[in-house]
Amino acid sequence: MDADTATVGVEEEFLLADPETGAPVAKNVEVARTAAELGIDLQLELTRCQVETSTGVHNDATELATELRDLRCGIAACAEKNGTKLLAVAIPPTVPDKFPITDIPRYQRIATAFGMLAQEQGLCGCHVHVAVPDRENALQVSNFLRPWLPLFLALTANSAIYRGIDTGFASWRSILWRRWPSAGPPPYFGSVAEYDAMVAMMLSSGSILDKKMVYWDVRPSLSFPTVEVRVSDVPATVEETVLLATLVRATVMTAQNSLARNISAPPVSDEVLRAAYWKAARTGLDGDAVDPVHGRIMPVPDLLAELLGYVGPALDELGDQQLVTDSLAAVLARGNGAMRQLNAFRANHDVGDVVTELAAATLEGCPATTAT
Repeated sequence: MDADTATVGVEEEFLLADPETGAPVAKNVEVARTAAELGIDLQLELTRCQVETSTGVHNDATELATELRDLRCGIAACAEKNGTKLLAVAIPPTVPDKFPITDIPRYQRIATAFGMLAQEQGLCGCHVHVAVPDRENALQVSNFLRPWLPLFLALTANSAIYRGIDTGFASWRSILWRRWPSAGPPPYFGSVAEYDAMVAMMLSSGSILDKKMVYWDVRPSLSFPTVEVRVSDVPATVEETVLLATLVRATVMTAQNSLARNISAPPVSDEVLRAAYWKAARTGLDGDAVDPVHGRIMPVPDLLAELLGYVGPALDELGDQQLVTDSLAAVLARGNGAMRQLNAFRANHDVGDVVTELAAATLEGCPATTAT
């Protein structure tokens, strides 16, 4: 698979917050209506405090960055017009009053079936889609992606502060999200039939209500001919989202090259992967990582360097080697969303400082946004 066929698209979920307190605000319908008037298509999420954007299909990282930035700028203006602030944050940093469920029949069924899991949702992630030939190929590629999922999570962790306190985790969203019975890393699947049998069991058991509730962190997309990576917190900045998308794209291309040479993905055990996930959620970029393939404990930057070596030929083919190198160096120097939250919070233990930092990061690189 080459750069022309391994196209990429991104979905980002955002929190709508009170401009004064930073608390979640239930206005996704109003913000989506304003966006529609401007020709921007927003998806409504499970709770009324969230909205989701979707990019088009791209084969150029610079063009992807431009669209992501335009979407954030545009939606921020729509949010402002409705008295809210757009935050690229994976969980609300303030104490939420409640998370009202969006009045869509499917979401109401989920709320009824899953109780507090749905009512305490309010979690915002980022989903990266990379084009693949078919479902079977998507599953084979997923097996190659499984060992790298914790590293993608560590790179983009952006949920350290929740309900006004330091959670002790870089990605508290990841911990909360995995309470869902279909969330987390998928099993290693040997065939489409094996995958379909697992989904059928989940449906019959009631652990999912429909196939859209297969929430695994990498899966064949139901809507597009893509493999979809869903492990990430929504990144604090557009630069970090583009870095994630480019690394995922290059990893998919590397997997395709391995498959073309009849090389199988390493069968990482569920227990090792679970440990790697916990470690990634706990320390993010600022600590050690578990290398799921070799069982080593190593500094996150060292494992990131190994990832860059692994996907290097694909990055060269994409022409994105310098972009990734520069962006990664910037994130390691400045810190990702979780580190920015913690730095802001620890100065005065004021969650308002966290909200201010997140609001600035959300629109980093955008022109000033004002209501119209």
